[in-house]
Amino acid sequence: MFALVESGSITKYFSGNRGIIIGDNQYPKAIFTLWSKAEREAVGIYEVEMDTSKRKDERWYINTNVTYAFGGGKVTGSYGDATAKAHADTLWTAQDETDGKGTEGEVATRGLKYNLIQTIKQQAAGILQDTDWYVVRKADAGTAVPSAITTHRAAVRTKCAEMETAITNASNTPALETLYTYTEQEDGSITRPLGELPRLES
Repeated sequence: MFALVESGSITKYFSGNRGIIIGDNQYPKAIFTLWSKAEREAVGIYEVEMDTSKRKDERWYINTNVTYAFGGGKVTGSYGDATAKAHADTLWTAQDETDGKGTEGEVATRGLKYNLIQTIKQQAAGILQDTDWYVVRKADAGTAVPSAITTHRAAVRTKCAEMETAITNASNTPALETLYTYTEQEDGSITRPLGELPRLES
């Protein structure tokens, strides 16, 4: 992305995918690729330098729009402070009920915790579904479920419950993010505090 600076202020932005007109002069698209930085800046065209130091993972945060500024001989695009997404459900208030928006005390918007727990439940159900046929066969024909399958299914349910508890106990959004952040361990493995649901080894 490029910006036109005139009299010390940014007046236009360009994507760099077509030619441009500045005043009475027309410039080809090559100004963005073949011209040197000094040549572009001599006619007021600066490549935008992005500062992403305040940009955060959009799974957990709402980022601000980018603001652009010219100073120190360069154009910078930067984000403001990101806002953490609500980790808990938001409830309708008495005023909301008065305004006809919803019933006080009922859920207005689901928070991250609820949505994350629903995802874990769905993942666990998907894993269990692969071995449901053993249970159906036992019910239909009386064939015993192999002990390895029984152990696996119990492990999935236990781990699912543990993960739900960890999510529920997270005090805020950064704590939730930490649960899901993978890091390299001393043994070289890549794991996250939340752990993983057991998979049946083939």
